[in-house]
Order: sequence, then structure tokens, then C-alpha cells
Amino acid sequence: MGVEIAVENLSKSFGKQLIWGNVTLTIPAGEISVMLGPSGTGKSVFLKSLIGLIKPDQGSILIEGTDIATCSEKDLYEIRKLFGVLFQDGAMFGSMTLYDNVAFPLREHTRKSESEVRDIVMEKMDLVGLLGAEDKLPGEISGGMRKRAGLARALVLDPEILLIDEPDSGLDPVRTSFINQLFVDLNAQIDATFLIVTHDINTARTVPDNIGLLYHRHLAMFGPREMLLSSEEPVVRQFLNAQTIGPIGMSEEKDADELEAERGREMPPLPPIPLQLEPSNGLPRRGQRPAGGWCRDNGVVPPSGSFATNMSMATGG
Repeated sequence: MGVEIAVENLSKSFGKQLIWGNVTLTIPAGEISVMLGPSGTGKSVFLKSLIGLIKPDQGSILIEGTDIATCSEKDLYEIRKLFGVLFQDGAMFGSMTLYDNVAFPLREHTRKSESEVRDIVMEKMDLVGLLGAEDKLPGEISGGMRKRAGLARALVLDPEILLIDEPDSGLDPVRTSFINQLFVDLNAQIDATFLIVTHDINTARTVPDNIGLLYHRHLAMFGPREMLLSSEEPVVRQFLNAQTIGPIGMSEEKDADELEAERGREMPPLPPIPLQLEPSNGLPRRGQRPAGGWCRDNGVVPPSGSFATNMSMATGG
């Protein structure tokens, strides 16, 4: 079961440059949330703040009663055990095989035997459709496979929170669709709290339960998917429609003269809200499951199906 992340009045500056200020939101336990925003709005900085890699200037980040913005290094170390992180490029060690890359956190942070490590690594590689590729080096495989290997590594310690930074970067639309489906399937299986930072509009429209938008040094909106996808806010409509008309400019927000020149020009309507992706393995999404979740011990068995079915069809990506 995932855990809730409660962020209140969070602000971060580098020198005199405010990145974002007074960010307040609650990322619900066990759900998939997406954070959108134009380039340079501090989405990755926000992600790194949640795991304590960057200290905010003010505000709090409460996870299971611990404020990771102010806690001790010892407490932060313990809280980080709840996290798995998938970085943009997969962050693989180039001289290690995929197997050793995925095994690395287990060898570093647990005292498991090599046979136990092998069982866990092979389970996670199967989960992401990489069985058979464990002896390959990161330089021998595609970007999509590296991302899936990074995801397997993020899963080996059974995290309750998964932070995913721009999973679509460098991927073609087909491979992006495959990895999006994998996120939905994983969430149905492990119930972890997902936060995905992305620019990909299709991902934002079809994957999450909740969407946030960082813009102009603040959190413009955060809420259920349908609320954001039907919003009348100009910045939301412009971003979701990928239009030049609206407050977002080439570098940052447009100035008053630019906005005045656009007055009277109709912003295009938002497209219809698409159906949310459903798990491909037969499991219902969160909120539609038996009380207590799936558990073979109490006789409630999840439907059969493999996460890797579709992903292994795209082994080249």
C-alpha cells in the first residue's frame, strides 16, 4: 500500500531566482499523480525535494509523520527506504550488466543472500519485460529498455512511493504508450504511490488519477484528472492544447504587451476527456478492489495475467 505525501507552503530559490513558492498539495496514497509544466518551471527540482536531495527554503513535506524538509540525516535515510526513483535516462552504471544494475540496491542496502537477490532481480525483470536481457550492458540496448531496467531497479526494494522523471524523454510515441501501460499495470499490482513528471500530454490525459501544473513560479492547479482536463484556466487550456495562444511564452510567461495583442483571439476548446487507461492484466484500478487488497492468504486471488505481455513485444524499445 502506498503512502500519502503532504506538501505545505513549499518554496525553493537558487540565489535570487525563485523556482516556485508556496506549493501546497497532497499526493494521495496508492494513486498515480502527474506533474506537468512548461520547461524550466522546476518540475525536477520538485521531485528531488520530495526525496530530500534538494532542501526547500521553507515549508514542509510530511511522509508518515516525518517532515523530510527538516528531519535529521538518520530519519531521512529511513524515509528514503520508502522510495523508488526512475531518472530520465535510467541512470544505469555503464560497466555493469542489467542484472548487476538491478541488483545494486539489494546488495548495498540489505543483507540478502545472492540466491535471494537473484530471485528478486529476476522477478522484477520479468515484471518489466526484460527476462533474457539480464547479461546485456546498458550501452547494448535501446533507450526504452534502459528505462525499463531503471524501473526494475527502482522496484527491487518494494517501494511504497515511486518517483518517475520524464519517462517519455527520448522515446517514440509507441514506446511511450507501452511504458505508460506498464505504470498503470504496476500500480494495480503493487498499490504504490506514483508521481510522474512529464511533458507528454497523452500521458497526462490517459494515465493519472490526479494532475498538477507548475507554472510562473507556483502550482497553478492540482486535482483529479477530470478537473484539470476540463479546466477553463487559460494556462491549463494552452498547455493541454499545445497552442501558442495563452499566457505561456517561448521562454517564460508572456508580458502584458504580448497578452494584449492576443485579446479577442479565441482559445480553442479543450478536446473531449479520453478514457483513463485500464490495467491490461485484469486487475481493477485502485478503489475497485476487495477490502484489504488482493491476498492469496484470505482466499481473494487476483485475476491472472502478465505485466510483461505487451512490454516484451516491444523488447527493442
